[in-house]
Amino acid sequence: MSSLFAFPGQGAQQAGMLQCLPQGSAQLLEEASDVVGQQASALDSQQALQSTRAVQLCLLLSGVAWARWLMQRSPAPDYVAGLSIGAYPAAVMAGALGFADAVRLVALRGELMQRAWPQGYGMTALSGLDLASVERLLGEVGGEVYVANLNSDNQIVIAGSDAAMAAVAARARSLGRGVARRLAVSVPSHCPLLDGPAAELASAFATVELQRPSITYLSGSSARPIFDPQRLRDDLAGNMARVVDWRATLRNAYERGVRLHLEMPPGSVLSGLARPVFEQGRVVAVESTRWDSLDALLRQEVAQSR
Repeated sequence: MSSLFAFPGQGAQQAGMLQCLPQGSAQLLEEASDVVGQQASALDSQQALQSTRAVQLCLLLSGVAWARWLMQRSPAPDYVAGLSIGAYPAAVMAGALGFADAVRLVALRGELMQRAWPQGYGMTALSGLDLASVERLLGEVGGEVYVANLNSDNQIVIAGSDAAMAAVAARARSLGRGVARRLAVSVPSHCPLLDGPAAELASAFATVELQRPSITYLSGSSARPIFDPQRLRDDLAGNMARVVDWRATLRNAYERGVRLHLEMPPGSVLSGLARPVFEQGRVVAVESTRWDSLDALLRQEVAQSR
């Protein structure tokens, strides 16, 4: 039996999320503030979170703070994985990417994405439709809209222009199929519209030293473990423009023996996606669970693996 720390992506952010970090996170915020040249604890205001850069930094800081807090008190997980920006705290906790480097790269990532598509673009979740149906709708509508995330068997996220996404949603409603929900994401992630920014980020990654992960890192793009630092560098730099296959990532984790899925704050979106996969295991959102319960679950997984 094994455990997985899962880190959420953009859309999970909450105003005030950095004010609720666990005890001992002040040093982490200070280090981040030094790297970005501004007070990191102010990035989580409602106004600040209108910025893609601020959102992504907040998700990085929250993920690392909560995972560190938990690992200081309980056994480390066997696997880490992150959806989109969540891959960065996952890589930090795997021991592959330094925290300061992660802060610098995530700040740049957010800036590049926001600069490329400052308005009129984003992402929409389609529920109740399979991949073939979504691809058919995209073909009928045309325009700048793409499959972005394969979150589960019946939830697929599309990315592109507001107009094209609205046309897809209207077409789905006219057929009486599926539910469309615009996500709190202001950029068209995980599609060819971000090929340019991904290439720029890859150039910045060229000067960053990565290590072989000490905790197995599962890629949310390829749904496979990555051990080689060069492949990990490519995975992190390019994931903004690649389709997220989260459903396959979860299935791979389950097939490898993971039976405890712990979602790092904020939110519980990933827990909802994981439950159908981990029917024979446990799915827990850290945000709404007592520490002693989390500790007991992690220690139980270690005991059962021996």
